[in-house]
Amino acid sequence: MRQFSACIEWLFARDGDAFADRIRMAYAAGLDAVEFWRWTDKDLNAIAAAAAETGIAVSSIVAEPMIALTNPANKEAWLKGLRESAAVAQRLGAPVLIAQAGDDLPEFSRAEQRAAIVAALSAGADILEGSAVRLGVEPLNTRIDHPGYYLSSTMEGLDIVDEVGRPEIGIVYDLYHSAVMGEDTREVVGDRIDRIVHIHIADHPGRNDPGTGHIDLAKRLDWLYAQGYRGRVGLEYKPAMQDPAAVRAVVKSLGG
Repeated sequence: MRQFSACIEWLFARDGDAFADRIRMAYAAGLDAVEFWRWTDKDLNAIAAAAAETGIAVSSIVAEPMIALTNPANKEAWLKGLRESAAVAQRLGAPVLIAQAGDDLPEFSRAEQRAAIVAALSAGADILEGSAVRLGVEPLNTRIDHPGYYLSSTMEGLDIVDEVGRPEIGIVYDLYHSAVMGEDTREVVGDRIDRIVHIHIADHPGRNDPGTGHIDLAKRLDWLYAQGYRGRVGLEYKPAMQDPAAVRAVVKSLGG
């Protein structure tokens, strides 16, 4: 049985409800894991209490601060935040931290920016060593959602991970972003499935519920699992409506 994680930034997000109540709603909908983005603007005590009450796992959170790793001047501030983020991940039992590379900065060459990313991630691996927390840097599409972002290629993301060469560092493979960039999953992932620490899904166009667009999400997931992926799949989509039954239907359609 495949394991799915509800991104409660978008799913179960009802006006007036406390953020932690989304965890309870995810549990009531049959999910066994949730994820969210920033932790610095959340009530961590309430989140921890809701997770303990329901038995729901927290699959991933964002490594803060969200500053550009493409700028070498940001390295030390990012590493300081990574230490704090890793401690929060351990507290919540989250095995994955998610990092973004940052924008493509005109004052630096592509080679200089890549070197800055590799240097930050390499130092980050030392912080995460022995913590049971892995960090995934996430390629994003530049055609719709993130114009100007540095890392739009899954293959380049995997190459960066290989350059770092540490098990603590991998990528978050977002099928939505990959498809928007015109990538073929088999081609861009190849035999490097072990570098994927987490998966995100949404359909295109609209970044909405799987099944509402034209991305062959089920087929791509089938291939990824056939190659040995065993992590969770994050439901990071903008739901057409806040309907727990619709979320259950999505999970069932994708093998959950």
